[in-house]
Amino acid sequence: MTTSAGAPNPFDAMFASRHTVLRRTDGSAQQWPVHRWCDTDSAADDLDRQFDTLVADRCHGATIDLGCGPGRLVDELVTRRLIALGVDSSTVAVAMARARGVTVLHRDIHGPLPGEGRWTTALLIDGNIGIGGAPDRVLSRAAALVRPGGTVLVEIDPAVEHIEYEEVRVEGDSYASTWFPWARIGLLGAESLCHGCGLTILGTWEHAGRQVVEMIRP
Repeated sequence: MTTSAGAPNPFDAMFASRHTVLRRTDGSAQQWPVHRWCDTDSAADDLDRQFDTLVADRCHGATIDLGCGPGRLVDELVTRRLIALGVDSSTVAVAMARARGVTVLHRDIHGPLPGEGRWTTALLIDGNIGIGGAPDRVLSRAAALVRPGGTVLVEIDPAVEHIEYEEVRVEGDSYASTWFPWARIGLLGAESLCHGCGLTILGTWEHAGRQVVEMIRP
């Protein structure tokens, strides 16, 4: 996971504690599945692993994972002998990823990255399309990273129809971050955003209540 540049990263404490909720300004809170992102043996369940397998099945070449967190998907791709690189702005997440032996850069996704315009697949999984509350900017960045004919896999929120912009903060047992912008997008939102980013939707698929849109750069 990552945030927009210039603000303290609220996810460092989250990955360190592995217990957190996402608080919205209306007072509602959503439990965030940190155990899933960390892929801990005791907590990650079979449905999560099946979802990750389905994502990896659709990565057919060199893949860059934007907001990779502790690098579980990068690890999965490397075991398949694919070139894979993760990018995340959380110091803690990057350290966890490197500890498991995968290549992850500690950078903002909007900064310079290797292989721009030459990746076969870019991943925006675990809600990372909402980074910075600017899904159009995030998707445009992903589109610029893949080669012509390359694909972008975007996990969307089945509970959202179009795009919902919000201010949120990360809370744990003994900490709370500052408020920061976030966004959630549904299928209609994905359809409207992809055209402005020079992408075309190839299809969608769903597993265990999680939905992914596959887009191609013509």
